[in-house]
Amino acid sequence: MYFVPITQRPPSNKNPIENDQSLYAGALVLETQWPVNNMEELTRKMLAGINPNLAVVKFQTFEEQIADRFNHDRLIAQLTAMFGGLALLLATIGLYGVTAYTVARRSSEIGIRMALGARPAGVIAMVMRGAMGQTFLGLAIGIPGALLCARFAQSQLYEIKGVNIVVMLFAIVVLALASLLAGVIPARIAAATEPAQTLRAE
Repeated sequence: MYFVPITQRPPSNKNPIENDQSLYAGALVLETQWPVNNMEELTRKMLAGINPNLAVVKFQTFEEQIADRFNHDRLIAQLTAMFGGLALLLATIGLYGVTAYTVARRSSEIGIRMALGARPAGVIAMVMRGAMGQTFLGLAIGIPGALLCARFAQSQLYEIKGVNIVVMLFAIVVLALASLLAGVIPARIAAATEPAQTLRAE
């Protein structure tokens, strides 16, 4: 890209300048020393003062032009965030299902433990250890994978340099809270088990 004066014409062009269609200004860039709130209004008045026939088709700030350039990328980011939320929901439901199934399979064991004096808090802790253990295993596999993928993805992303530790920690905390929520419901059900009823069923 290169810039030339708007009135520059080849020396061979002898036609009247008023009829020269090549002088059409495709875009004008205005730079100010500080932000001006009514810049568009001032620009339109200035151009109308030069020539009332000059028409401003579109007026945009530099920030608006950048935003237009990244509309597609922003849409992809929003879709990715939506699919990430859906994946988190499915993972939470899956962990809840596995934990609830495990509690149902171990109902007789839990009943015997409580009949022998185990406290509900101990039962909840036992169930939560199993649920959170799966989460920590997933984090142990996922965090190195995310760090490895970030090194290859940063060259494809705008102004992304390395791994954002804050975002990574936020994702880990959200996943841990989702796992805690998925495990605490079956754990409370297990703690509410009646030992006598369980033993009678056996």
